[in-house]
Amino acid sequence: MGQNKSEGKVRMEQDSIGTKEIPVDVYYGVQTLRAYENFYITGMYMHPELIKSVALIKKAAAITNFEVGRLDKKRADAIVKACDEIIAGKLHDQFIVDPIQGGAGTSLNMNANEVIANRAIEILGGEMGDYSIVNPNDHVNYGQSTNDVFPSCGRITALKLLNKAQKQLERLYTALIKKSEEFDSVIKMGRTQLQDAVPIRLGQEFKAYSAAIRRDITRFENAKHEMGYLNLGGTAIGTGLNADVQYSQKVVKNIALMSGLNLVQAYDLIDATQNLDGYSFVSGVIKACAVNLSKMSNDLRLMSSGPRTGFGEINLPPKQNGSSIMPGKVNPVIPEVVNQVAFNIIGNDMTITMATEAGQLELNAFEPIIFYNLFQSIETLTYAVSTLVDNCITGITANVERCKQMVENSVGIITAICPYVGYDKAAVIAKEAIKTGASVTELILKDGTLTKEKLEIILNPYSMTEPGISGKEVLWR
Repeated sequence: MGQNKSEGKVRMEQDSIGTKEIPVDVYYGVQTLRAYENFYITGMYMHPELIKSVALIKKAAAITNFEVGRLDKKRADAIVKACDEIIAGKLHDQFIVDPIQGGAGTSLNMNANEVIANRAIEILGGEMGDYSIVNPNDHVNYGQSTNDVFPSCGRITALKLLNKAQKQLERLYTALIKKSEEFDSVIKMGRTQLQDAVPIRLGQEFKAYSAAIRRDITRFENAKHEMGYLNLGGTAIGTGLNADVQYSQKVVKNIALMSGLNLVQAYDLIDATQNLDGYSFVSGVIKACAVNLSKMSNDLRLMSSGPRTGFGEINLPPKQNGSSIMPGKVNPVIPEVVNQVAFNIIGNDMTITMATEAGQLELNAFEPIIFYNLFQSIETLTYAVSTLVDNCITGITANVERCKQMVENSVGIITAICPYVGYDKAAVIAKEAIKTGASVTELILKDGTLTKEKLEIILNPYSMTEPGISGKEVLWR
């Protein structure tokens, strides 16, 4: 947990609960250590991006408070330097509180306040724990509350993670478009309810996947927009008590300038402090994307099933041995892992929904569990999409002859005959084909309803994958 007790030296720190021994060489303080002892829930640490985001907020707050005359330059500069180090990845081992915590995020906020204060004290030549030099509450947390800091750093983190996920979705979209073009001439049998339907081109199927992913990318844009509204400046309940008016007006602008992110202050800070429906919206966007990915993965597993006794229409790249007992077996492990990520995201969405609903009056205390699940959903989706592109989609090949054979042997092509012989007669021919094993073409030619030349035009596989009726006549009318 970032402690080094090799020398056994401690310093004494005090809070409203009492006095506590703190290892002399750690940057966190008494409130952080109490939180560590109270909330050992996941055994994990805060997300690195969340730590960087809270440091960004503390940096912007220090700069803004200096600009409006509420913080002296010496302390402001030391706080900014400490924050820059954290943003650069240093001191992250000093953030020891569990991601799931009571207190609406106070534990993380104070963990940040104490680490930044002690590092700033060190920068100014003092000894850690001497809070007369830089105080975690009075200086680092000036003009702030957990209730505007924690939601704001969560939104900034979500926005950063959504950007990363969207880049992977763009890669997936591009890969699917390329496959749709590569497979455009591959005719295969379409299926509805897992039964033969009518012919379709393999490229059309992959084009449809790309269309779904394009919608997801658009939804991610909306999700990023939703996460761009911060309640910073609202302090405890959105009324802005104890924050300088000029600070409240400038702090989010400074964060946006420093981060390069599209961030603005929420229109109604009271609403933004108590209502977390934005997280439900974003989680829903992620869930919808996960559902699309899972459905696509289901299709890939079906189309590649076999290789001898299944559909066998496509080949997925072989990535690892599929069995400890069956030699030569290769499983669709990449689509399988994408499925599992989707299942987990769907469960996370339920947790986020319940936590969003559970707020009371001026605050929702359950943002810690929202962030824990939301960040996990975004990140696992990002990694799942990445492995789907690199280890599956780009290496898929088509079994062209197998696809062609199944189209030719399918009864489903009878649908194309309906405009020429009528539904009832087509149904009779279909039943006969199923019963006898004869092909649809054989039975129609035997019946004499259509000529061979006419039939070849009507049953042209490519024509059956586009709108329109082949030929010039509709005979049965």
